[in-house]
Amino acid sequence: MTLPLFLLDPGRASAARVGGPVVLDGAEGRHAVTVRRIGVGERVLLTDGRGRVLEVEVTGTEPTVLTSRVLEARSEPEPRPRFVLVQALAKGGRDEDAIEASTELGVDEVVPWQAARSIVRWRGEKATKALAKWESVVVAAAKQSRRARVPVVSPAVTTAEVTARCRPGALVLVLHEDASERLSELRTDDLDRVDEIDLVVGPEGGIGPEELEALAAAGARPVRLGPTVLRTSTAGPAALAVLASRVRW
Repeated sequence: MTLPLFLLDPGRASAARVGGPVVLDGAEGRHAVTVRRIGVGERVLLTDGRGRVLEVEVTGTEPTVLTSRVLEARSEPEPRPRFVLVQALAKGGRDEDAIEASTELGVDEVVPWQAARSIVRWRGEKATKALAKWESVVVAAAKQSRRARVPVVSPAVTTAEVTARCRPGALVLVLHEDASERLSELRTDDLDRVDEIDLVVGPEGGIGPEELEALAAAGARPVRLGPTVLRTSTAGPAALAVLASRVRW
């Protein structure tokens, strides 16, 4: 069984050496000791969320502190191409469902999109709280799936800012049910030559024709997944699974 994973302060993760001690405290220490009931002699994984991973053996516990000895240390390189999910804001927590599953499937960055047909609106204090919630969802999903890298959660963007992501080195794919090109039929050369693949997913009401036109004019490629229409909560993860099978798995 895969060892449980907890987030460690980057400074401590960087300074840790095989055979040496490392301390996990704060909220993560409390979660490990009090919630997960990790005990002396057990092994766990600690990561800084940036690729650094430590396998450690627990040597002591207190209510909010876990002390350990480093058995192994490694660094996982950042994957290429990077996967970015530009997820339209959606009601009913469907956007959060999308980023949770996408994190488990290997997304490297999630970008909230205030699409024209998004019923949900992020403004002022609500935007701050909503972004913090997305960050919490991503962290929890990264830990659950034992990821060494926690995806970046970027600030919310407008459609104009999404079109600006169409730049050299990036392949921007817009999921749309009327697209003539299938995602599964993208040429391998198209995937191998870029450093980043951005998946743009609309809200429940779909991507507006003006938005689709603006994205296509900027260089984005509309693609479709299959014969059925997926919810905004499942379209992104489904597309990521297709891409991961082509370039990562």
